[in-house]
Amino acid sequence: MADTLTATYALRLGDDALILSHRLSEWVGHGPELEEDIALANTALDLLGQARMLLSHAGECEGRDRDEDALAYGRDVMDFSNLLLVEQPNGDFAQTMMRQFLFDAYAVELWPRLSASHDEILAGIAGKAAKEATYHVEQSAAWVVRMGDGTEESHARIQAGLDLLWPYASEMFEADEVEVTLAEKGIAVASSDMQVPWQTRVEAVLEDAGLAPPQGAGLRTGGRQGRHSEHLGHLLAAFQFLQRAYPGAEW
Repeated sequence: MADTLTATYALRLGDDALILSHRLSEWVGHGPELEEDIALANTALDLLGQARMLLSHAGECEGRDRDEDALAYGRDVMDFSNLLLVEQPNGDFAQTMMRQFLFDAYAVELWPRLSASHDEILAGIAGKAAKEATYHVEQSAAWVVRMGDGTEESHARIQAGLDLLWPYASEMFEADEVEVTLAEKGIAVASSDMQVPWQTRVEAVLEDAGLAPPQGAGLRTGGRQGRHSEHLGHLLAAFQFLQRAYPGAEW
């Protein structure tokens, strides 16, 4: 029997991982140093693995005969429900690492909590993702501090990344009927439970880096409801090109 609420929830988390994975993959061969080039690729692969499992589970729950490939390649922009944060362009390396840190600080709170889900498949995915998130947040936080406490130019660049991306952070903690209903059933995580620990972690790292969030920067939301920035359309045009050009192609 179809479980549309769980399908929606799994799809959201899968879309977050899928889109951010693609963004990081754009750095392959362009990293500032070889070690970091490999680290970014590994993080992208971790996220892609999470996306595959979550999209597969979403497809099984919705009961519409769509597998992970159909969900990744067969949907248009408005059908994606990822956070606006993860679709933002890479910009320079500082902007990429700030985007990654803000998301990692959220993921490291999400996955351990979700590993207790009453949905056994979600719990299993979350258990594995929690271990990966611990490494990811250590890596991205270290870069934020390194650049914030580095040269005048590196500090200016990482502060600019924070100024640009900070308005997107609040969307991670917006709850709707889907989340509230599933949280009450013990399937999903209440995002409100994660906001304070996320903020505590982020503020500590920003303080170490000598950075400050912008004041009165406004909020950017709508990704969960399919209202995206223009950037997602450009990303999907590249990501889905082969399936759009040759529908149903297999190799």
